[in-house]
Amino acid sequence: MNLLFIGDIVGKGGRRAVKEMAPELKREFNCQFCIVNGENMASGAGLNAKCVWDIGSHADVITTGDHLWDQKSFEQEIKQLPQVLRPANFSSAQPGRGWKVFRNPACGEIAVVNLLGKVFMRESAYCPFETAEKILGEIPPSVKSIVVDFHAEATSEKIAMGYFLEGKVTAVLGTHSHVQTADAKILPGGTAYITDVGMAGAERSVLGRDPKPVIEKFRYGIPRRFEVVENGIRLDAVVVSYDPQSGKAAAIKNISRMAAF
Repeated sequence: MNLLFIGDIVGKGGRRAVKEMAPELKREFNCQFCIVNGENMASGAGLNAKCVWDIGSHADVITTGDHLWDQKSFEQEIKQLPQVLRPANFSSAQPGRGWKVFRNPACGEIAVVNLLGKVFMRESAYCPFETAEKILGEIPPSVKSIVVDFHAEATSEKIAMGYFLEGKVTAVLGTHSHVQTADAKILPGGTAYITDVGMAGAERSVLGRDPKPVIEKFRYGIPRRFEVVENGIRLDAVVVSYDPQSGKAAAIKNISRMAAF
């Protein structure tokens, strides 16, 4: 089986790239399941129900991260969106779910887990390692395929999570930095790993934003409004090939392509 995982979607341009490119990528790589990180879908800051509906059936699961609650309406909307996950190591008092077993006619059962890193992150979260261990004890033994989106800043924390979960999950896929890393690999225990999948956002940008105000903020230290660039979109993703009977990954392939619009 093959699954497609698309990196952080930034703004309307990123959503459009997913709608136009995900179907052809699924066909090309024979993917039966698609996961996207959607925490920047709403004008680069969080997400809302409208954005979720916009990408529709192109994504089986939408994971998130530290910008989850940037759109005030989403605190209520997430309750009606079963395909959206929030970091599992957030407080249990927060709405939404941090992991779920999804059932797909083409590939059977697959558990998707969303975790947030602690190093250099502004959000308060519980230990992701302890949370991951707890979740693995709760996933039914019959579910062999487990994919973890680890939304974290520090490469060291992401790499450590990969080794921590080696042989226990199908894939540990890093998100958050919006820059695709060159370390996609299959760990000896049969776990696919990459430090960061990348983004669906503007090629000529700083993490999807107009470079000029970002440079000014760095240069002068004065706050600027970071506008999302909605054209010249590059879509970054990975395709993970795995055995649904054992949950072991066999291959992981980087993808980085420019949208036609």
